[in-house]
Amino acid sequence: MSSSESLATALARAGSPVELLRNLAFPPSTFPVQPEFTNWRTESRSWLETCALLDQSHHMTDLFVEGPDALQLFSDLGVNSFAAFGPGKAKQFVAVAPDGHLIGDAILFHLEEGSFDLVGHPMVIDWVTFHLERGDHDATAVRDDNSIVRRSGPPRLYRYELQGPTAAAIVEQATGAPAPDVKFFNMTGFTIAGKEVRGLRHGMAGQPGFELFGPWEDGEAVLAALLEAGADHGLVRVGAKAYSTTNLGSGWVPAPLPAIFGDDPLLAEYREWLPLSKVGSLGGSLDSADIADYQLTPHDIGYGKTIKFDHDFVGREALERTAQTTPSRTKVTLVWDADDVTTAVGSSYRPGPGAKYIEMPKARYATHHEDQVLKDGEQVGVSLDCGYLANERQMVSLATVDTALAQPGTEVTVIWGERPVSAKPAVEEHEQVRIRAVVAPCPYDARDTYRAR
Repeated sequence: MSSSESLATALARAGSPVELLRNLAFPPSTFPVQPEFTNWRTESRSWLETCALLDQSHHMTDLFVEGPDALQLFSDLGVNSFAAFGPGKAKQFVAVAPDGHLIGDAILFHLEEGSFDLVGHPMVIDWVTFHLERGDHDATAVRDDNSIVRRSGPPRLYRYELQGPTAAAIVEQATGAPAPDVKFFNMTGFTIAGKEVRGLRHGMAGQPGFELFGPWEDGEAVLAALLEAGADHGLVRVGAKAYSTTNLGSGWVPAPLPAIFGDDPLLAEYREWLPLSKVGSLGGSLDSADIADYQLTPHDIGYGKTIKFDHDFVGREALERTAQTTPSRTKVTLVWDADDVTTAVGSSYRPGPGAKYIEMPKARYATHHEDQVLKDGEQVGVSLDCGYLANERQMVSLATVDTALAQPGTEVTVIWGERPVSAKPAVEEHEQVRIRAVVAPCPYDARDTYRAR
């Protein structure tokens, strides 16, 4: 298998998208930063009690797009409205395929007039790059891959996240000025350690804070100033393990399978363009030969409110056809039964093969993870991302389930493990197990507890 082989060529060889993706020997996504500074359980407390500092400089891809038609490029591809999207703002950019199924999402920063930074996992960034290269938009792009993929040198930008009750106090001490009153997903400017810093008003795991970023060469000085200011306010450096669970509390599904396998000629062209090396693996108990069964709509994972029909974009007609209907599925949190999880983990200490290994704190073992969710023996949804929330002491997953079953307290069952066992290196010989779960709100409200009876 060549790293330059196109997805189209690999599909022809494998015979089907499911067969190809379930057996890809690519490792699951990782966070290329220090795993722990103390331990991930203690670090997880910081964004609730004081303030967490998370280094986001290395694990996402940046696509810097500039030019007179840069905004038009994003408008042509995004389901979002761009009518009031001026410099100093950011938004969750969502793109779909011609049939209305999800390609992916990322955060789009409008830096200056005609200047943007699209930050996220590669799926939607590849989609935007493809359209820029094949179209006639008067714009240019520079890609800065994450630190696992980047061939040389550091990132172009440092990016530090401050989240928690004392985040504003730390910003005030580091800047020597009152924390500005900035609306959510709007940007402002700071001066820290004599360096000009951009700050995005942001929230993570339900907590207030800022995302601070600037030129890489300024990063060490800014970090030192934040750590010094944070010493008086309980600042805790958080490593990759704890950080990997924050999306579970905030309800963000990080890597839905992009809907790039349809019959539309645009998608056929895209598969010829896209290298196989940029395609992620597929894992979980969902076992269908039809790749369409793994695809999601924006409504499935809570992006319906993002869709605005005030502009033309790829997939608009398909989404318009469903705009007046009640979504068939709704995004929820599933709280896994503690006894069933304990039994599955305990099988590692008995004669095998036992249950598929459940890694802590993040249990996802493929790029795109999809487990069956059952009710009375019938599939009623898909569990998409799973892990352990140390503050709640619960194993949970983000899922999309039939809307009629989305009421908190509804009991369902998650099937954990693959059958047949795939050839992915992260998958050992194992047996499937059933884990009871209870539907809870998404984002998850940690003040309430939902447990299987």
